[in-house]
Amino acid sequence: MATDDLRYVRVRFELPSCLWADRIYVVGDFNDWNATATPMHQDRDGVWRATVDLRRGSSYEFRYLIDGKWTSDTHADGFAPNHFGDSNSVVHASLPMPTLAHVDSRVIDDSVREILSFPTVRSRPSVRISRTTYPSIRRRASA
Repeated sequence: MATDDLRYVRVRFELPSCLWADRIYVVGDFNDWNATATPMHQDRDGVWRATVDLRRGSSYEFRYLIDGKWTSDTHADGFAPNHFGDSNSVVHASLPMPTLAHVDSRVIDDSVREILSFPTVRSRPSVRISRTTYPSIRRRASA
């Protein structure tokens, strides 16, 4: 799928390096709950990551499968009850609005121009989705 397709949002699931595991998967309705379809891989810093292109404007239920044990992302965008008496995490595939980080007025050629800078588009910190009871789990969305 083309990543420049505006109908999709690239969502990166991240879990912190302090999470000791042999295998971690992101499992959800975006991969038909296939337990091995979306493995997470550790980068050089030990952070676990998986990237999925999701249809923009849609919501998806998901969970993490960590060494055979299911866990939810406690910092997810939402939660939905499942048939096992537990809840699934929910991610909303949308681009967050950039927030104004800095406004600097400069005089150039006798006119005032505002210079605006926007931070990288990110969701709130943590599994930020990427979310579980792990303090530094993160999610980032970008077009």
